[in-house]
Amino acid sequence: MTEHLSHLMRAYARQPVSFVRGRGARLWDAQGVEYLDAIAGVAVTSLGHAHPEIAAVIAEQAGMLLHTSNVFRIDWQETLGERLGALTGMQKAFFCNSGAEANEAALKLARLCGHQKGIATPRVLVMENGFHGRTIATLSASGNPAKQAGFAPLLPGFLRVPHDDIDAVRSLAGQSPDIVAVLIEPVQGEGGIRVASTDYLRELRMLCDQQGWLLMLDEIQTGMGRTGAWFGYQHAGIVPDVITLAKALGNGFPIGACLARGAVADLFAPGQHGSTFGGNPLACRVACTVLDIMARDGLPMRAAVLGERLLAGLRKALVAHPGVRAVRGQGLMVGIELDQDCKALVGRALTEQRLLITVTRDTTIRLLPPLICNEVQIDEIVRRVAHLLTHGSDRELPACGVVAQTALTA
Repeated sequence: MTEHLSHLMRAYARQPVSFVRGRGARLWDAQGVEYLDAIAGVAVTSLGHAHPEIAAVIAEQAGMLLHTSNVFRIDWQETLGERLGALTGMQKAFFCNSGAEANEAALKLARLCGHQKGIATPRVLVMENGFHGRTIATLSASGNPAKQAGFAPLLPGFLRVPHDDIDAVRSLAGQSPDIVAVLIEPVQGEGGIRVASTDYLRELRMLCDQQGWLLMLDEIQTGMGRTGAWFGYQHAGIVPDVITLAKALGNGFPIGACLARGAVADLFAPGQHGSTFGGNPLACRVACTVLDIMARDGLPMRAAVLGERLLAGLRKALVAHPGVRAVRGQGLMVGIELDQDCKALVGRALTEQRLLITVTRDTTIRLLPPLICNEVQIDEIVRRVAHLLTHGSDRELPACGVVAQTALTA
């Protein structure tokens, strides 16, 4: 294994395990050891691993047609665009291969919109601690200095304000005439599972309408049922102008989408944007099958119910745990914020609890279980996380005082 990895660039801090098989929310390594997956490939495999219907569709379509190029009509692409439009209220779709590419498309639309208004240097309002991808444009839009380090000069054209702070946004209205759009995640995933309040999203929608700004929702991680609704913005009862999707849309098969409505949906002209592989027949048929399964099995609502169980279980188990600052989330998107760096817990969870977790912003455990988990598996995640934090906590997480129960509901 080490010899093989020596031929790979060191872009990842890989854990010392390789999985060879999966089923539902479970994974097995080469030695046959079973693990419980509480991250779903970072909010990707929401239908679980090796879903038989997804596997059958991939095999069938691969035997028929994989790729033709976007210079020709692709029926599955048009079907997927229509179905996503019906779910979101959007009118047009552009398909690509990832969330970063979807956000690139959204940012290009924002600039086109600005130039059409005669704004020479259009700017996009983004949030502190936000994350939108690792291309130069999406990295510039992100609010994580650690991920930006070493890649200067970053792309200009972004204004950053605190997340979930409508007064900070209002303070820029009228003072910055070059603003053309707001880009925001309904729940900041990489930012530590920070949920935007429904009032904030509603007021942001009204402010964008008043100022003539585009409201662009990054639903890469929150979309496709993860928060307990099909899309995170739906909790606030609003409709954005642009939505970006990826991750769970293909349940592991690469696909991204930028959806838009109104005048911005018609801005791209032939030659202004494109993707060699984006929206190929295989990817779009898989995504349509994902939509079929999610709708048939009621998975967005299932995520809401299981998310309440997961949050309640964690809050009860960790209510008096020293070092736990907050347990928060929406649907099956949950964060446990600790009082110090806890990156080492990822490896300990793997080896000691046979549990897959991630850590964001150094101090927040992030849990993103598959939406197809059952109640027993959700309770098992709670048990293993609680055991992880309780046993050896004196060594890894020294006590900094007992946290009050109200803090765990933040």
